[in-house]
Amino acid sequence: MQHAKLRYYRREFKAMGTPCDIQLFARNEGEAKHAADAAIADVQRLEALYSRYKTDSFLSEINRAAAGGGSISVDDETASLLDYAVTCYEQSDGLFDITSGILRRAWKFDQGKLPGQSLIDGLLEKVGWHKVVWKRPVLTFSVLGMEIDFGGVVKEYAVDRAASLCYGLGIRHGVINLGGDIKVIGPRDDGSPWRVGIRHPRSKDALLDTISLYKGALASSGDYERCIMVDGVRYGHVLNPKTGWPVRHLAAVSVVGDFCVVAGSASTIAMLKEDQGTEWLQDLGLPHLWVDTHGETGGSMG
Repeated sequence: MQHAKLRYYRREFKAMGTPCDIQLFARNEGEAKHAADAAIADVQRLEALYSRYKTDSFLSEINRAAAGGGSISVDDETASLLDYAVTCYEQSDGLFDITSGILRRAWKFDQGKLPGQSLIDGLLEKVGWHKVVWKRPVLTFSVLGMEIDFGGVVKEYAVDRAASLCYGLGIRHGVINLGGDIKVIGPRDDGSPWRVGIRHPRSKDALLDTISLYKGALASSGDYERCIMVDGVRYGHVLNPKTGWPVRHLAAVSVVGDFCVVAGSASTIAMLKEDQGTEWLQDLGLPHLWVDTHGETGGSMG
């Protein structure tokens, strides 16, 4: 049988501020390396374009235009990401909002204290996708000092692209993992699924569940990545763009979908919907798992 000859290949790397890995089965190491190189190069290309930490990124160029209340023309790829973000904004009743990243200026998760309400209120004046005019390919900012952040979209989009690049280079069995955002290219070489652990939001080394994936994608959102504890209350990094405060109902959500970008935005929207998040996920109909801040769990995964 042909697939007895496939060789397992694993490559670890860092990108987008997180540990990543690619696991592939290929006919030989050369084929595997070629596919992994192409995938990693594309992830790095997207990071260079859309990182908020790089002053020479295209995102930083957009935000310089935004700071002055100006306009900027964008390329097709950026336009598609903006269109997707608009869809998420509309489907989440304005909770998934790529202009809300500016609220990070109030929430310093390394300082252990809460921001003043006046600081939050000042930033909220610069938050709101409805304050942006988007007429493809031109993006216009009506309020000075706004900024956009593709944090909820780009890493997941990069996962999907990396998987399809590998597929295009002949890989039929493999999995892409960018910091817990996962896309399966195809099952393991013997036809068995990939086993993916979902981290417990309250215990760094414990798993909430392990799921088997033959295909599709998995993404998670949670309050555990960056948070502060003040007077025994946990404040996570998922911020409501209408109040400027962290969500407090769900601790973590994982969603399985055909595409990582869809699974990722769905898990984030569920977190943002607070006590309506679990019902929203149910209506969405994708396999999912949630844990609330009291430790209750639920969902339709399995």
